[in-house]
Amino acid sequence: MVSVNGLEIAHRQSTGTGRPVVLVHGNSSSSRTWQPLLDGPFGRRFRCLAPDLPGHGGSQRPDGGYSMATFTSVVAGFAEVVGALDAVFVGWSLGGHIVLEASPQLPDAAGYAVFGTPPLPDPSAIPLGYLPNPAVGVGFVGEVSEADAEAYASAQLAPGSSRSLHGAIADILATDPAAREGIGAAIGTGAFADEAAIVAGLDKPLAVLHGREEQLVSLDYLRGLKIPTLWRGGVQVLDGVGHTPHEEDPEAFAALLAEFVDGLD
Repeated sequence: MVSVNGLEIAHRQSTGTGRPVVLVHGNSSSSRTWQPLLDGPFGRRFRCLAPDLPGHGGSQRPDGGYSMATFTSVVAGFAEVVGALDAVFVGWSLGGHIVLEASPQLPDAAGYAVFGTPPLPDPSAIPLGYLPNPAVGVGFVGEVSEADAEAYASAQLAPGSSRSLHGAIADILATDPAAREGIGAAIGTGAFADEAAIVAGLDKPLAVLHGREEQLVSLDYLRGLKIPTLWRGGVQVLDGVGHTPHEEDPEAFAALLAEFVDGLD
């Protein structure tokens, strides 16, 4: 646990001592999702740090409610507290949105990688960036049933996957319902930054990764974005995986991410 902006923030870290990599999980998840990366060759090489967002996992629930500013300030503050302001910042799903919106607070970052994250200019672009999947709505409501949690977790895998949903369902049910409501309110009111403008103006390398069997995010939308610093000049697609490639095929995901990290100055 570390104290960030008056909140107790739980986190996991790997044994590696190389370049720091801060891993930011998605909506209604936790640092648990990164365990295969932390335990594998990637985590043994790099100093991986994976915080639980406020209201998620073992982190404290804020008294003042949730907003994108709550999350971005905690990620930037966490990086400062653990001495990783020069890290590569990796965000999955909501974590990708947070990492992008936190980038102005992270001028010393070495680079960014996002996946499961369509950078949006405003709420009107949501139907373009996201695929029409009814399970998406579970991430923006307070209390959810176990059946809803199972549907939400299942939608994050490639269709027909037999992977266990136990950990993801447990994370969803353990998340503060107010966190989902806060995220939903931010979307409904447009209380988030113009992320399309952020990626168009980034002065650091940005890797955009994508599962070919993704059920939630549009690959066509990602390919249509203007990203001058886009790694390898295109979206990097991983075969056989959906919204959670870091869990579905951690070896392939880690190998691709390591190539990005190794190529940074």
